[in-house]
Amino acid sequence: MTILVTMKKIAFWLLLVAFCACNNKNEAPDVSKIAVNLATKRFDEQFFQIDTLKLDQGLASVQQQFPQFLNLFLQNIVGVNNPEAIKTFYALYKPVFDSSQKIYRDFAPVEKELRQAFQYVKYYFPSYKLPETIIPIIGPMNSREDLARMANGDYTPNFIGPGFVGISLQFYLGANFSLYNTEYFINNVAPLYRSRRFSREYIAADVMKLVTDDIFPDKSNTKPLVEQMIEKGKQWWLLDKLMPNTPDSIKTGYTQHQLDWCKASEGLIWSTIIKNENLYSLQPATIQTYIGEAPFTSVFSQEDSPGNIGAWIGWQMMKKFEEAKPGMKIDAIMQAPAKQILEEGKYKPK
Repeated sequence: MTILVTMKKIAFWLLLVAFCACNNKNEAPDVSKIAVNLATKRFDEQFFQIDTLKLDQGLASVQQQFPQFLNLFLQNIVGVNNPEAIKTFYALYKPVFDSSQKIYRDFAPVEKELRQAFQYVKYYFPSYKLPETIIPIIGPMNSREDLARMANGDYTPNFIGPGFVGISLQFYLGANFSLYNTEYFINNVAPLYRSRRFSREYIAADVMKLVTDDIFPDKSNTKPLVEQMIEKGKQWWLLDKLMPNTPDSIKTGYTQHQLDWCKASEGLIWSTIIKNENLYSLQPATIQTYIGEAPFTSVFSQEDSPGNIGAWIGWQMMKKFEEAKPGMKIDAIMQAPAKQILEEGKYKPK
């Protein structure tokens, strides 16, 4: 009899744990009924179908389909303004386009991810004007300048324009893509710790970083260390809301090993920072140690730590602040001063 009662208790607790686990997974709002107008227009395919022996005719056809985008692409993205330069670009990048088609001939899975993320944007920020068109391109990959820099200091292959989001597929061909591993590319375009993320699963998160930066621009680049940590943490915290089902490794850009190390070493990370640094330091060298992309953080293990660890600490601060402020709206949390977040969140990891 005692054994039977004990088994019933165990069964009850197992059901309770399962119930709680399910509830935790379903904390995100149901956005499935939110309508989002979104379509993909394949500029990349139209451009690289041009017969360069009939260049004027081919460009005219593309111009008809992309009346506002073609000139932007040629002048602002590629930087060419005469037929010979266009032919040279075409010849150089047609093989890159061909490689991209092996991955992106069917673009529907990427569009589906973006549509769901935009549903969350519309849920939380109904007045924000969402892009209605996704425009994949194949653009240049000659220098670091071919990766745009956002207000928060992160590099992005993508761009937002009036009513559209452009996705530069030349930077999403997989970490093992041959060009990414050449000495020239590593030294002049993107080091390996960055090109490791040049693959399909990062597209939606990269686009959403542009959106979060557009809704709440990061203006902390002249602020003290702790304010920059918190402001960058806000971006990741907001990304959690807009992409609740996306792995943290994709949102942060850390490897899973680096994430695991951060979680296991949170107390050590924070105690090291407050012991060795003035949280309100404006010294560029101090800020650069903890903020911005890097293969690791120099004051911690090179094998285990990620770069940009200050953003991770700021992210944890945001979570503690959210816990301390139940019911506080997202707008108010994002606009809360760093001092308030630091004091009222009572961030003290062990």
